[in-house]
Amino acid sequence: MEHQHREAIERDGFTIIPGVLTPAEADSLRADLDRIERREGIVPARNPFEGHHTVRIYNLLARGACYTRIPVDEKVLPVVEAVLDAGCLISSLSSIAIGPGESAQMLHSDDQVIGLPRPHPALVCNTMWALTDFTADNGATRVVPGSHKSMRCPDPRGDEEAEAGAIPAEMPKGSVLVWHGSLWHGGGANRTSERRYGIAMNYCAGFIRQQENQQLGIPQDIARDFSPRLKELVGYGVYRGLIGHIDKRSPLGLLGDDDRLKTIWD
Repeated sequence: MEHQHREAIERDGFTIIPGVLTPAEADSLRADLDRIERREGIVPARNPFEGHHTVRIYNLLARGACYTRIPVDEKVLPVVEAVLDAGCLISSLSSIAIGPGESAQMLHSDDQVIGLPRPHPALVCNTMWALTDFTADNGATRVVPGSHKSMRCPDPRGDEEAEAGAIPAEMPKGSVLVWHGSLWHGGGANRTSERRYGIAMNYCAGFIRQQENQQLGIPQDIARDFSPRLKELVGYGVYRGLIGHIDKRSPLGLLGDDDRLKTIWD
């Protein structure tokens, strides 16, 4: 199945992996997000991109152990690694709850701030985990199939061509949408009376700066309890024996682990 998802991403720019979470697991995560929101008094942002009726909670790995399984999921991570490589990093882990009355987000690509000629190989591969059903009416992510091959990014001021090609990526609760970082996409409008809950688990190539600063944002006391693979994914590793070392030692030493390193030159 992994190769089928990789082929779909190469062709269309996205794929949907069904049944990653059970309904009970999705409900449990949604309940915890509500708990964090209440405890910390998190409210919508004040800009149209993040949404005026959308609650976003960032840096989830620092907020609860229940989120540590998401980056390393055995159904999803291999697909991401096939798009990037095994040296990929967690770029950002956040939640997005689109509330009733929210308008459609402007279409964009997640690597839009990277100033390289397009199209280019994937530098970013992102995922959206459905904690509720994603429908055309409640704000399912809109995607423009094949747009990852475009020579440009969508115009944030309004783009009729992009809007004409957008379709809702509808999927049942527990599914995961995976897409190439150059794909044109955006959150949909919520015309229902219920929130649409999702978790945005985003990855980048190991040589790209992460969207959220994982090493400074996650306390080391929390990171010490991560699995070995999760430690690598948040940045306590060295990409291809060169990028990210500290005095020719592995940054794992900061967590009390073995910091011996065989570099690309050894």
